[in-house]
Amino acid sequence: MSDKQKTINKPVTVSGTGLHTGRYANLTFKPAPENHGIMFQRVDVKEKPIIAVDVDAVVDTSRGTTIEKNGYRVYTIEHVMAALAGAQIDNVLIEIDQVETPIKDGSSRYFYEAIKSAGIVEQIADKRYIEVKEEIIYKDPKNNVELKISPDKKFKVDVDIDYETKVLGKQNAVLENIDDFEKEISKCRTFVFLHELEFLLNNNLIKGGDLSNAIVFVNRLVSQQELDRLADLFNKPKVKVLKEGILNNLELHFPNEPARHKLLDVVGDLSLLGKPIRGRITAKRPGHHSNVEFAKLIKKHINHLKMSTEPKFDLNKEPVLDVKGIQRLLPHRPPFLFIDKILEMTDTRVVGLKNVTMNETFFVGHFPNEPVMPGVIQIEAMAQCGGVLVLNPYPDPENYTTLFLKIENVKFRKIVVPGDTIVFDLELISPVRRGIAHMSGKAYVGNHVVMEAQMMASIKRIEGK
Repeated sequence: MSDKQKTINKPVTVSGTGLHTGRYANLTFKPAPENHGIMFQRVDVKEKPIIAVDVDAVVDTSRGTTIEKNGYRVYTIEHVMAALAGAQIDNVLIEIDQVETPIKDGSSRYFYEAIKSAGIVEQIADKRYIEVKEEIIYKDPKNNVELKISPDKKFKVDVDIDYETKVLGKQNAVLENIDDFEKEISKCRTFVFLHELEFLLNNNLIKGGDLSNAIVFVNRLVSQQELDRLADLFNKPKVKVLKEGILNNLELHFPNEPARHKLLDVVGDLSLLGKPIRGRITAKRPGHHSNVEFAKLIKKHINHLKMSTEPKFDLNKEPVLDVKGIQRLLPHRPPFLFIDKILEMTDTRVVGLKNVTMNETFFVGHFPNEPVMPGVIQIEAMAQCGGVLVLNPYPDPENYTTLFLKIENVKFRKIVVPGDTIVFDLELISPVRRGIAHMSGKAYVGNHVVMEAQMMASIKRIEGK
């Protein structure tokens, strides 16, 4: 049984100060339809721009993960994204009235609790996963960083950190099941060394920071005068160093809370790929920069697989529909009928085939000395294949037709020429509602994707019938 996409039941807001900007922000999670994905919307500016979450939209990873579109940014999104990934939310619109998300206590806890309080709703569309077929490795030898993903049926993360300091030491954290995120990971807070804190303060970079935002590790001798200065900066009555080398600003939830927080960041940053992952992640000294570069490497690998993986179609098996069966469903007739067979068909997916021959009428005038199947004909053939899928449930399909409402994200990858067999593989993006069908498709010749597109059509009754 397929996992289903999820959204939230009602809007819910988390408010607080941004870590670096010091600006107070209201961040509201709102329900979104199937296949919407995760998007931020800056409601504080006139244009109210929407910024889709995508690893390619990342523009800064220096002190957090920042995304941008058309000059509009949202800073420090990693803890929000980790909460959504941990709650297994696929579709949500996040309205924010500032440039930076609230830092809260430096974890994902408050975002996760807000999502849970809003209620999680299962949707009709199947969840779509990123699945790797082979090991992918990202290395940064200079910083002793390595991230690796191996094929696995579930999403698992194993993180090691070692900053070569006595006060923190080597730590490991493991997440074997995303269902354990809330209990094991969500409340684990970010950490900082005292020398880093001083640098940030001196460079006016943590205007919204206080000692409740992070675990502060002290890896050198500190005078009482310095501690008193820190207390004044963060409006604390007194600051001291505990025997473990941690400022007494808070108590650890777990002995390995820093490693668990680094795992939280990995979950949040990898969710920028837009789909949940099936694979085992092992990470050594990960950070936002390496997480994002690793995600880009995974995306490149997945895109390559889409381009080169041979589709599993048996072109010689008995078709579900031959051309006579297709003509019972579609009003099209030669020379404008572009599907010869239907190889596979379920309630949500169809695979159709066209043998491209030199006898096609369009080759008479379309590059006659260098015949190439026109892109518009490929789109029409794909649409006819989709028409078979959506009209098949009707008891009287001959009385209906499908009309284009929208065509988008069309890409032509390779030319199609006489002698090719082009196979169209289409799937409904969402259930047919009110006579509107929305589907996504790819066209293959051999082991190559030659064309892909998303289409929306209206199912109309033919007048007079």
